[in-house]
Amino acid sequence: MPRILIPLAQGCEELEAVTLIDLLRRAGMTVISAGLDAMPVRASRGVVLLPDTTLDEVLDQEFDMIVLPGGLPGADYLNQDARIQTLLKTTVAAGRYVAAICAAPKVLASAGLLAGKRATSYPGVLNAISGLHFVDAPVVIDGQVLTSRGPGTAMEFALAIIETLLGIAQREAVEAQLVRG
Repeated sequence: MPRILIPLAQGCEELEAVTLIDLLRRAGMTVISAGLDAMPVRASRGVVLLPDTTLDEVLDQEFDMIVLPGGLPGADYLNQDARIQTLLKTTVAAGRYVAAICAAPKVLASAGLLAGKRATSYPGVLNAISGLHFVDAPVVIDGQVLTSRGPGTAMEFALAIIETLLGIAQREAVEAQLVRG
């Protein structure tokens, strides 16, 4: 099963973080949530999240995908963390996937991973970034890079990740359990 790393920064968007962790685990993936430090993470709306581990503890491990939740100031903290920048670049260089939602696509842009790519984000986040093609869609997949708009698209984003890594049948199986329609 795929191994997924979800870094959690102080001020992340809890709806995105929890939705991603939950749905990817429902699909049978190994999901590791890692705090940037050893502290509990106070998300953007005050919900306290307890990461599985710290980022330092998993830096030498390989993951099939790194998924960045958005929210502010969480996405800014991810963007300022040299470890995150290095992980994103080495993951793509190894032929694996990166994904970001809401304000977090700017972290991918800072790492140089959106140059020439189609991408989406929370409104306004990618406006000042040149070299990418902004797409106003809930989820955008361009090669090894997946992006999404915000809290309201978190479930669709998680399902797109499942489909990308495990196929349409697994996506449909997880989606059926959610009773979305």
